[in-house]
Amino acid sequence: MNILVLNCGSSSIKYQILDMKEEPVVLAKGLVEKIGLPKGNFTHKPSGKDKYEIEESIKDHITGINLILKALVDPTYGVIESLNDINAVGHRVAHGGEYFSQSVLVDDDVKKKIAACCELAPLHNPANLKGIETMEQLLPGVPQVAVFDTSFHQTLPKEAYVYGLPYKYYEQYGIRRYGFHGTSHKFVAEKACKILGWDISEKKIITCHLGNGSSITAIDHGKSVDTSMGFTPNAGVIMGTRTGDLDLGALLFICEKEGLNIPQANDLINKKSGLMGVSEVSSDCRELQAAAAKGNSQARLALDILAHDVKKYVGSYAAVLNGADLIIFTGGIGENDCEVRQQVCAHMEYMGIDFDSKANDGVRGKDIILTKPHSKVIVMSITTDEELVIATDTMNLVK
Repeated sequence: MNILVLNCGSSSIKYQILDMKEEPVVLAKGLVEKIGLPKGNFTHKPSGKDKYEIEESIKDHITGINLILKALVDPTYGVIESLNDINAVGHRVAHGGEYFSQSVLVDDDVKKKIAACCELAPLHNPANLKGIETMEQLLPGVPQVAVFDTSFHQTLPKEAYVYGLPYKYYEQYGIRRYGFHGTSHKFVAEKACKILGWDISEKKIITCHLGNGSSITAIDHGKSVDTSMGFTPNAGVIMGTRTGDLDLGALLFICEKEGLNIPQANDLINKKSGLMGVSEVSSDCRELQAAAAKGNSQARLALDILAHDVKKYVGSYAAVLNGADLIIFTGGIGENDCEVRQQVCAHMEYMGIDFDSKANDGVRGKDIILTKPHSKVIVMSITTDEELVIATDTMNLVK
């Protein structure tokens, strides 16, 4: 079964097509960028063939998805004979609100509920919905599945997701902790347990998805019970350009002093803060480490804040879980940045972590145990694959 996976952003489309054999194979993947701008980019990477790239105006998502479909069946750089070889389409959808606790086959009711969540994720859900509607036009009759970033966290207990606001705001507007990266947290937890020969339903796990956007999740016997991102993806640990947890009084104070309106305040906390805001150098950990090595104190501070924030959440979630059996690092930073992993796990012996610095050193993009054999708590680096999760859910629902 061939599954096309789409991740539609406001001005971009990431995609993969997978042949879902016993061991799934990625046939091709690519990216459409700068949709709606004078010059757009399209990159198509077929497995075993040369990469194909073009630069031209891509006026809308229909145009972008058309480029993808044409590339997939092209005689030179295509990977399938005809569009009939696409058996189903899986879509990443950012926000499912309280409607969806699992992936679902798309129908009119599902589309209405995704649309109802647009005000909760105004940058993502409208684009996700565009992708679904576009595929309905271009491949009518092909089943589609929506896989939600928020669904894994629908098992949070009420005390973990209700904020200390007047309760009417939860009832009227759905103001609560939703959490994100759920697909990744679920995938790496299950993958790690499979590697270790464990039954996830018997274990307490803390997953650290660290990238440009980062979140930490407490998983109790296979279920998410707490997570660092909240009503929006701005909560939790410091991120590339997002503040992470912030005293709201500080934001109100800045708004008053600087005369910021709501859009400007939103821009401040989401696009001008985080590692970039503190360091005034970069949002990229690699560039921050290079700058810190040359003596840049703000770059060093930004990295130290990240490690401190992650360590703090790991400790707090160990309290929530009454201990931990496994801690996982994943995402662009979690899988590739041995220095951040080392900093987070330093001085954590009280938790039963005996970190193996030699095993950690230089490890990038591998599934590996990072603790010594007698460590009471195992720490691992696990590569995530959200596209595979989407494809697997899609295949199972279609079947």
